[in-house]
Amino acid sequence: MEKFYAYLDQLTELSVVYAPKLLLTFLTLFIGFWIIKKVVNTTTKLLATRDVEVSLIKFFDSLLGITLKALLLISVASMVGIATTSFIAILGAAGLAIGLALQGSLANFASGVLILIFKPYKIGDFIEAAGIKGSVHEIQVFNTVIKTPDNKTIIIPNSQVSSGSITNYSTEATRRVDMTFGIGYSDDIDKAKSVLSKLLKEDSRVLDNPEIMIVVSELADSSVNFSVRGWVKAEDYWGVYFDMHEKVKKTFDKENISIPFPQTDVHLFQEK
Repeated sequence: MEKFYAYLDQLTELSVVYAPKLLLTFLTLFIGFWIIKKVVNTTTKLLATRDVEVSLIKFFDSLLGITLKALLLISVASMVGIATTSFIAILGAAGLAIGLALQGSLANFASGVLILIFKPYKIGDFIEAAGIKGSVHEIQVFNTVIKTPDNKTIIIPNSQVSSGSITNYSTEATRRVDMTFGIGYSDDIDKAKSVLSKLLKEDSRVLDNPEIMIVVSELADSSVNFSVRGWVKAEDYWGVYFDMHEKVKKTFDKENISIPFPQTDVHLFQEK
């Protein structure tokens, strides 16, 4: 009985010492998890209002939740009296080793996050990036998938995309079609300008505003070159570009306006 009472006394003393700590620990965990949930939900709503990709929102929520919960557990462990210094050092060393091993992937990931947040392009846009031209088929966290006009699929690491210039041909609703046509030096410049102007105005896809521009841009070696510029809707760009070249060739032929091409005169001398 004496040993029983001795154990009972020890248990009572331990209860008096540790009961408040345990109660505070459970209270801290309860309140901490509640706050973390609120923070994650608030972050989700904030990202949703900025039209961030759903996959990226879920990833951020998971990463934020795990990080905050880990910090909470470390804090609670230190409250109970568990030494956390060594544990934190091990986590730091492991994180450094993983970061060095995956630095290329992490760079692609960071670039992907920036692309998804700031949206320099979106799915369906026709862009030029990392020396590749094509339509954006998919934006992933690590890569951007592009479909070229000849239907090739090209996967570009996001770090290569974000580290260089990006040309987005689909951002604006209209584009300017720049074309160059040459006539012979013996042809009538005013007549050629009139023909070009008529062809552009007859095409309903060419916009009236801004006005078309037709000017003599160069007196080349074998031709007088015209710079022809007209504005169209972005989706009509290539149709107008290709159609106009065909129409100009056919119309110039009908109007007896020559389209010169480089020629070389060869002189033969007979040796005596």
